[in-house]
Order: sequence, then structure tokens, then C-alpha cells
Amino acid sequence: MNVGGEQQLVKEWHDLLARHAVVYQTLERELQARHGIGVSEFEALEALACSENTQCRAQDLTDVVHLSQSAASRLIARMERDGFLERAICEADRRGILAVLTEEGRKRHLEAQSTHRSVLARTLRDAG
Repeated sequence: MNVGGEQQLVKEWHDLLARHAVVYQTLERELQARHGIGVSEFEALEALACSENTQCRAQDLTDVVHLSQSAASRLIARMERDGFLERAICEADRRGILAVLTEEGRKRHLEAQSTHRSVLARTLRDAG
């Protein structure tokens, strides 16, 4: 790759990072201010709300929220404490833990969904 191509590649990478930061920070600020949850909580709620039987393996939530396993475990514990989900044993694999959306979690997701979509529409258009 020539120097000009390499510089363009690095510029595109930096532009992507900057765009991500703007969108993420705006989402974090507005979800927190309006609904008392952060981006990770919203993404976990969304994954549960869209999953079959509004439940999924805790490990699958780790992949959705893009956190380390330990950070995702703390997130799940916090969300359980806040009443957004419950943990259950996976009947298919007794070693697995399921995260199950509660009525409070469903309610918070529905309340926050329009804020999430509005911020995405606004920031992705502006940042793009």
C-alpha cells in the first residue's frame, strides 16, 4: 500500500472512531437523563426484548453489549437488582444461566426505545 493510501486508511479509521464517540456519548447522555439507563443497559434490554421468549443466555448478552465477561456479569447483576431482568437456570444446559426480561425491563425498554431511535437518527445523519 502506498503512503497516500495508508494515510487515507488511517483517516477513515479516525473518522469512524470520532463518529462512534459522538453517537455513543449522545446516546449515553440522553438515555441516562430521560430513562436512568446507559447504552449497555439499553442494548441488553433490546436484545432480550427481541429474543425468543424475551430471554437469552447470559453469555449471549456479553456479546451484544461488547463488554468483557466480568463487566457483563456486573451489568447483569445491576439490571437484576434494578428489576429489569431475572436470572434462571437454562433447562437445556444446567450449567448455563438465562437472563429473562421482566415486566419492568420491558416497560423501560419501550420507554427508552424512542429516545434511542431519535438519537440514532439525529446523530448518524449529522455525523455522517
